[in-house]
Amino acid sequence: MQWTGRLDHIHICAKGSEDMIELDEAILVAGKGIEGDRYFLGTGTYSDKPAADRQVTLIESETLEALARDHEMELTPVESRRNLTVTGVPLNHLVGKKFRVGETVLYGGRLNTPCQYLDDLLGKKLFKLLLNRSGLNCEIVDGGVIRPGDTVRSME
Repeated sequence: MQWTGRLDHIHICAKGSEDMIELDEAILVAGKGIEGDRYFLGTGTYSDKPAADRQVTLIESETLEALARDHEMELTPVESRRNLTVTGVPLNHLVGKKFRVGETVLYGGRLNTPCQYLDDLLGKKLFKLLLNRSGLNCEIVDGGVIRPGDTVRSME
């Protein structure tokens, strides 16, 4: 299946539960994470449960649009607490597959599962609304610099 999408936003935070900040570019380090992000630094909420596919997380902008349209629930890219917001990228189909984000290569490890933590942090009832649409947890295979506007594409 060939497809091409776009990277819209990059977000990181230095420590679990801190506000996410938006970046104009980020350095992805293979096997480690995004420079400056909580999971790169080992200070994330789930850092005590290390997993290779927790190096970078993605969410579809289409999911955020559907929440607003179908459920009148506003969830901004920064509130999603995912590192990368993408458009035109079939995240649910990328488990077990490699794909490119700009000059980097990611491996889709597993679908992200919604958690009560996000509901509590934001004061919004998102858990059920995000079932099967909460994003993708990835491993960084080939690192490099990424920027909003970069192409995201299949490697098949």
